[in-house]
Amino acid sequence: MYRIAWLPGDGIGREVMEAGRVVLDALKLDAEYVPADIGWEFWRQEGDALPPRTIDILKSSHCALFGAITSKPKEEAEADLAPHWRGKGLVYRSPIVRLRQMFDLGVNLRPCKAYRGNPLNYRDDIDLVVFRENTEGLYAGVELHPLPDDVRRALEAHSAPMRAFAAIASDDIALTARVITRRGAARIIRRAFEYAQKHGYPTVTLVEKPNVLRETSGLMTRVARQVALDFPHIELWERNIDAMVAELVKQPQQYGVLVTSNLFGDVISDLTAQLVGGLGFAPSGNLGDSFAVFEPTHGSAPDIAGKGVANPVGMLLAARLMLDWLGESERGTRLENALAAVIAEGRVRTRDLGGGATTLEMADAVARKL
Repeated sequence: MYRIAWLPGDGIGREVMEAGRVVLDALKLDAEYVPADIGWEFWRQEGDALPPRTIDILKSSHCALFGAITSKPKEEAEADLAPHWRGKGLVYRSPIVRLRQMFDLGVNLRPCKAYRGNPLNYRDDIDLVVFRENTEGLYAGVELHPLPDDVRRALEAHSAPMRAFAAIASDDIALTARVITRRGAARIIRRAFEYAQKHGYPTVTLVEKPNVLRETSGLMTRVARQVALDFPHIELWERNIDAMVAELVKQPQQYGVLVTSNLFGDVISDLTAQLVGGLGFAPSGNLGDSFAVFEPTHGSAPDIAGKGVANPVGMLLAARLMLDWLGESERGTRLENALAAVIAEGRVRTRDLGGGATTLEMADAVARKL
């Protein structure tokens, strides 16, 4: 029996998780679903969106299924705290980012596939998979404000461009470091090539900006070229991030597996999701060596939360990724085939697809196909 941590989170996260459970139950997966606390309400009431008790549950589980999270800027997050927590120096940090780093979930897998019959498809022949490095880059959490004097002196000593800011007070400088390690780059790039090899994609496209970000993107590029030598039957393409977004609008059907760093991956995976119907169709797997967290990529959508109109497809496809990761590929294929059939028939559609079906009615239609 699998032990799966069940993390509904905020807003529509709870609704799409309920839909996911309908389909998983129809598949008769032998699993125990263990509810765990995560999200904005726990930040407000406890000063921690990811309480220690939840971490304990995660450590004793095979993997986790996660709904959605609310995140707000620093000042708004502090203002939302219960009065007795304010002024205590608490700083909100996204719990999903914390999970990625805590469990070393260095690979973020985001498939974006056009399903026949989806009226929101940009094209019907799109089959893109984004591999996003998940723990480093600009999301590593290395941020400073104001800029400490010793850090400033070190930067000025080692980086001539920093001297251009000499006349600006340290209180007026905020710094976020883009951290790329050879280990992190090699891990995500190798996983992208392995996936391409397993699923028959002829190319892997590295998406970076080495002509400007010479050190960090330069390291990604050098590592990619080295890893590519181990996969002689797969061609390595290299694209700058700005050119890549244009290419994805112009001819997305020419690409298959894309691999990139954290921020760039966050940006282009939202674009690729929109090409196949929007974030309601986009699943994500946060993968480590021995643990993984699966989620749809949409947010908590407070404007529609509680109305039962959210599209559950992203969550159902996240469950499909989870099944593959657990070694339940036959069930995963059945789930995707049932979902594809419902989309193709077009009789049951949620509001974003021009229909009137509720979140659970969409899940029920998939369950009936199963």
